[in-house]
Amino acid sequence: MRIFENRSTQFTDHHKKTICFVCLLVCALAAQSQPVTVKPRAPVSTDIGGTDPDDNQSMAHLLMYTDRFDLEGLVSSPSYGSGNCAEIFRMIDLFEKDYPRLSRRIAGLMPPAELRAITKQGRRGAAPWRGYRTSTEGSRWIVECARRKDARPLWISVWGGLDDVAQALHDAPDIADKIRVYRICGPNKKWSTNSYAYIVEHFPDLWMIEDNASYRGFITQNKLQDRYNAGYYDAYLKGAGFLGADFINYYKGIPKMGDTPALLYLMDGDLNDPEGESWGGSFEPTTRSSRPVFRRITTEEDIVPIYSVIEFHAQGPDRPDIPADSACFTLTIGRQEWEGFHLGGGDYAVRHSTYYTGTLPYTITSDIPGFPSIEGAITVENLWPGRTSPTDYRVGPCWYTDKSAPEFFWQDLQGAETVYKWRQTVLEDRGKRLQYLKR
Repeated sequence: MRIFENRSTQFTDHHKKTICFVCLLVCALAAQSQPVTVKPRAPVSTDIGGTDPDDNQSMAHLLMYTDRFDLEGLVSSPSYGSGNCAEIFRMIDLFEKDYPRLSRRIAGLMPPAELRAITKQGRRGAAPWRGYRTSTEGSRWIVECARRKDARPLWISVWGGLDDVAQALHDAPDIADKIRVYRICGPNKKWSTNSYAYIVEHFPDLWMIEDNASYRGFITQNKLQDRYNAGYYDAYLKGAGFLGADFINYYKGIPKMGDTPALLYLMDGDLNDPEGESWGGSFEPTTRSSRPVFRRITTEEDIVPIYSVIEFHAQGPDRPDIPADSACFTLTIGRQEWEGFHLGGGDYAVRHSTYYTGTLPYTITSDIPGFPSIEGAITVENLWPGRTSPTDYRVGPCWYTDKSAPEFFWQDLQGAETVYKWRQTVLEDRGKRLQYLKR
């Protein structure tokens, strides 16, 4: 005790200042985003090969980082467009050519043969009104992965449609407490509104990060010519092996990479704390998912939140001869067409979700004799989940979405600042790995 007392009295002001500085440094580091300490189990669901080649950009990123998590599946889930697992295999073929050089510098990268073995074809095309159809190779693989004995949850990183996740939950509802979903929404949400509606209605207690806009903080600003935007290809990818050479085929080498935040969340931060800092964004819990329902013709005076699932209902002839869940009328909105369904008793319904704001005119038409021809409009405002409706879906305590406070908006995109703040750091981190491929 005497020795302790003698030593304690020898602390000078210099020592105290040093300790204070160290404490401040530790606190500062603790406030920053930190790498994930336990490898997450993670299948990826993607609509690669469809209408938007940013999935190819994100897939190239993924293949170079498989040392950071236990990748358990690559599922092709194109709810819209012509995507298929052949495009995943093509990307793996490119990676295979770069693998020898990368694996010498990065321990633990997944070998190409193992990547091919976990590549599965999922649903091609969106689910009907009920939100599911029949099992697919991809949905069965999700169930198999979720049922494996492992203390870690299964993190499903969804870059495209939710159709295979919805099918897996329908076929095996016991997996609901074993999976966690990070879903990139935006246009993906409108392509698979029916599967989304099925999940939120039947599995409201699912652990879900619904990223409607935060991911857009990672998308390039094309007018900026620096190394993080229009100059990205020349700065990082030019001459960087086969994956680097392939990148020029997507948006002329300008990175969109809108699905990448779903990957980044698995690589950085505390997976169990969506409200904390992460390269993949920071989110807040919500108690509801916006669902305005209209059983009349709407006008521009009808205002709905952005990203909401809007239900349009029309009254037409009762046609029990029309098979259940078969499309029989068309909603045309935003220069795109959406299939609608007869629910019975002359009730015709279609769901739509949009990431555009402003007033959108629409038409509802059908070849069914006696079906009314409808022209209307809807106004979309930029806040999610926004104003309440009595028909909103209610969700449990583990449903997270974009932060709504003004300071988390980047440009006019809700929550996007939580991703944008890490963008340069992420691109520089990837640049170090791409350097291994340059001669």
